[in-house]
Amino acid sequence: MKKGIGKYYNLGLSMLVGIGVFLFWYVGYPHALSYQEQYQLFLWTGDYFLERLNLPGGLADWLSEFIVQFYYVEWQGALLLTLLFVALQRLILWLLTHGGITQGTVPMCLSLVPVALILWLMGDINVLLSLPAAIVLALALACIRLSKRFSWIDVLILPVAYWLIGPAVWIYIVVRVLQLGWKHLWSAGWLVAVQLMAYAWLLPQWPLQQVMTGLNYYRIPLQYPQWSGYNKDMYELIRMDYLVRNECWDEIEKRAGEYQVKTAFWSNCVNLALAEKRLLADRMFDFYQSGEDALIIPRTRDLTSMLPSAEAFWRLGMVNSAQRYMFDTQESILNARKSGRCTKRIAECMIVNGHYQTAAKQLNLLKKSLFYRGWAVEAEALMKDEAKVNAHPVYGKLRQLRYKDNFLYSYDEMDKMFGLLFLNNQENKMALDYFMAQMLLKGNLQGFQQYMGTVQRYGGYRQMPFGYQDVMRCIQMQGRVPDSPYAKYVQRMTRREAER
Repeated sequence: MKKGIGKYYNLGLSMLVGIGVFLFWYVGYPHALSYQEQYQLFLWTGDYFLERLNLPGGLADWLSEFIVQFYYVEWQGALLLTLLFVALQRLILWLLTHGGITQGTVPMCLSLVPVALILWLMGDINVLLSLPAAIVLALALACIRLSKRFSWIDVLILPVAYWLIGPAVWIYIVVRVLQLGWKHLWSAGWLVAVQLMAYAWLLPQWPLQQVMTGLNYYRIPLQYPQWSGYNKDMYELIRMDYLVRNECWDEIEKRAGEYQVKTAFWSNCVNLALAEKRLLADRMFDFYQSGEDALIIPRTRDLTSMLPSAEAFWRLGMVNSAQRYMFDTQESILNARKSGRCTKRIAECMIVNGHYQTAAKQLNLLKKSLFYRGWAVEAEALMKDEAKVNAHPVYGKLRQLRYKDNFLYSYDEMDKMFGLLFLNNQENKMALDYFMAQMLLKGNLQGFQQYMGTVQRYGGYRQMPFGYQDVMRCIQMQGRVPDSPYAKYVQRMTRREAER
């Protein structure tokens, strides 16, 4: 009777783990799933699989990327993560109750501790899923080798296990030592020897530190996971990028009114959403503005900073700039992966510019993936008919909005580039809004006043936007306007310059 009750209790506990993990990711952090998915491009080819197996931990790396590709559809990614964490909990429970590691009755809740720790560790956005995947594989190997006796099979397993799952094989060593006794601790020395031999013969191009601790467990080379948990500001920025990617402009505006992160990235996302809703002129200074970089961030070689700027460039019609920002973002991925999101946008930019042969190279990659394949096939068919490209609701429109003449790009003259973009096509209301907004961010009030007539003529507003009215009052009263959003912005920028 007690055995039967314990069995149902174990199953119930695993079900609770599964439900909790699923809700945690799907309801609480779907944006974190999207963040991880956009920095890889899993290809369904044999070459891709063999490329992963060329390095220690390759099987764990391949398995993790297989799972992460399903993050593209959040509920599917959350479901696969749930299965991984349930497997982790069940394997630990099995080892505790059947592996001879402990004596007597083991509290079932003890199996939840590693699950909670790994879940907390994954709050570090640079922790790759290959780490928990490798841990699960190492535990599974330990469960298979439940023999009470030590044999040469254990010695032969170590080199293969190290190459397939990486240094997480240390978990297997620890389990076997706990099971068989400290007299077999020498097997740990054999594992160290295996790693050193692999380094000397096969991996001399990698730092020894990475070979010993894992090549693809952490996105940043020669650094280690931080037990920092889920930083609120960091994950709010990730959520903003997620909402921009999915064009959830109303949700961005709503969240911006509830919580703000005082960074240029946050300002870029909010301003883009306001511009898409034609509210930039009205409400821009109701929200935090980081300065001259509040609309477009200068080129920054990191994973995330340029993404909202690239999206803004794309929607403005600055196609070449969007392509350059996306390319730089992809090249900044420190573990040398491709990005499905970036590759797709780069291909779109090439299609708009009519560079079909180079676009085809990007599409050929995307066709080997699961979730980007359908779009890539459609885009490839579209390129065969120039008339269809011109009639496309997005690509055709961008061909009309983009620059007609070449000129030198200069970030310091971003307002002038927005102005030229508007002059190129006076139906480009977003370019006009960005042009006026950039002048205000720079404090060019003379230029702002000079082009107010252009706004009245081409802006499509029935009355002067509230934001512009506020700016005009500030100009007339020399900034002495109580509760003026723009006056507060100018005062903050003035203090910042004085502190420098």
